[in-house]
Order: sequence, then C-alpha cells, then structure tokens
Amino acid sequence: MNISKLSTLFLIIFSTTIFSTEIDPFQEINKKTHNFNIVLDEHLATPVARIYKKVTPDLVEKSITNFTHNIEDLSIAINNILQGKINNGVSDLLRFTINSSLGVLGFFDVASNLGFEKHDEDFGQTLATCAGPYIVLPGLGPSNLRDTLSMIPDAFLTPLYVIDHDRTSYSLTAIDIVETRARYLGLESVVIGDDYLFYRDAYLQSREFDILDGEVSEEFDEFDDFD
Repeated sequence: MNISKLSTLFLIIFSTTIFSTEIDPFQEINKKTHNFNIVLDEHLATPVARIYKKVTPDLVEKSITNFTHNIEDLSIAINNILQGKINNGVSDLLRFTINSSLGVLGFFDVASNLGFEKHDEDFGQTLATCAGPYIVLPGLGPSNLRDTLSMIPDAFLTPLYVIDHDRTSYSLTAIDIVETRARYLGLESVVIGDDYLFYRDAYLQSREFDILDGEVSEEFDEFDDFD
C-alpha cells in the first residue's frame, strides 16, 4: 500500500471516529486496557506513591507539587491565549515568571500569594468542539481521541521539552507522575458500581466541566444510554 492510499485510509478512519455520535465505540478493548491499568496501578503506581508519601516530608512534598504545577503554567498560558482568554493567559505567564525566579524554579508558589490565580487549560480544551470517541490509554487511563492527539502539542509547550539532557528530563517526568498519583491516593474508595463505567463517566464529566470553565451540564445522566 503506497503512502497516498495509507494517508487516505487514515483520514477516513479519523473522520469516522472523530465525528461519531457514539461515546464508547471501542468499549471491548477499552475495558481490557482499563483492567490492565488497574492491575498496573495496584502493583506499581500505588505502592510507589505510598512510599513517596511516607518518606517525603510535607514541606518537601509541597515544594515538589509547586514545582510540577509551575511547569504546567507555561502550557496553560499559551492555551488560554489560544482560547481568547488573554487576561488569564497573561496572568499565567506572570505566574510562571514570578515562580520560576522569586519562587526558585517554582518550588515556592510566590505568585499565588501575590494574587495570581492558578488556571487549568490544555490543548484538548482549546480544540473542544470535537472530542471523538472515548479511549483508555495503557498506563495513562481515560482519554478521548481529541485529548490523545492533544498530548503532542502540549508536550512541546512544556519547559521539559527544551531540557537537553535525557536523564534530567526523564527524572522530572517520573517525579511528576509519582507526585500526581500520590495526590489521588484513596480516591479509589469512592468508586461506586461498575468501576469501568464509573471512571469513564467521571472522566467525561470532568473534561466537560473543564471545557465549560466550571459550568455544569445536566446531560451526563444520559451516558449509560450509549452502552
């Protein structure tokens, strides 16, 4: 198959999935990936996160959280600007500048104390109009076609991308992953009913909440109708 035919096939598949009205057309493989992620989390991510919580002093843990949040602020600023939220974007750029300098690379959140609010935007929210089907990614969990593709530009928008030292970049990424998992320890206890459907609907609601900037939609009770 030549490149032009392969490209045409890809575009057909992409168009079909991105405009599909079915929320979870890949449910069978999604469930298998979900179960794999649960096992991976129970045997690797959760134990590592618990050790991290146990051995890391609260002050150090808070500083690491601040550091990882500071890394996000540059990407958040750019996405806010792309969405036309200029004031928020400028605020995020000032947050990043202040915390990277006065906050010692972001280990101290000086900007919040100065009144610069922390926002949460990504390229998936910038491309909010076409979510595409629900997808469970191995090791990463719930996503959709739009958010999966959006990981690529978001990766280029992080300061970690410009670090020209693989070991440092990988180490900082690993710290970010462990720190994030540690923050959500215990949340698995709130899962009710079918855990796959719970995680799926919680993700879809969360992303809609983010995209609408906190405006709650009343349509989420209808999700199970798509099964």
